[in-house]
Amino acid sequence: MYVIHVDNSGFFCKVMKAFLRELGVESDSYNRGNEVLDVIGTRKVSCVITSLELADMTGEEFIRQLLFTGQTMTIIAVTGSDNDVRVQKLAELGVKATIQKGGNWKEKLREYF
Repeated sequence: MYVIHVDNSGFFCKVMKAFLRELGVESDSYNRGNEVLDVIGTRKVSCVITSLELADMTGEEFIRQLLFTGQTMTIIAVTGSDNDVRVQKLAELGVKATIQKGGNWKEKLREYF
């Protein structure tokens, strides 16, 4: 299984990479959505974990562009927001889960691996 994680927080990228490594999941982290879109066709991606705040676009814009690639993958959004309207819009885009960064995010994310 190969996972791509996208977040504008370098610290959170390091934490997520270490967590995924503990689970035995191979992953790469990026700060910009466009970086991911440039490499997405070079390898089979099982899952993309994305923040809703990226360095170059919103998470929603990134997800729309990711879906446009035609690749089949699980998309999980990790956010600090609990905005129900935003979560609903993500679900409508096809996001499998929206997980809050605070609290027990690791336990919730572990359910998918």
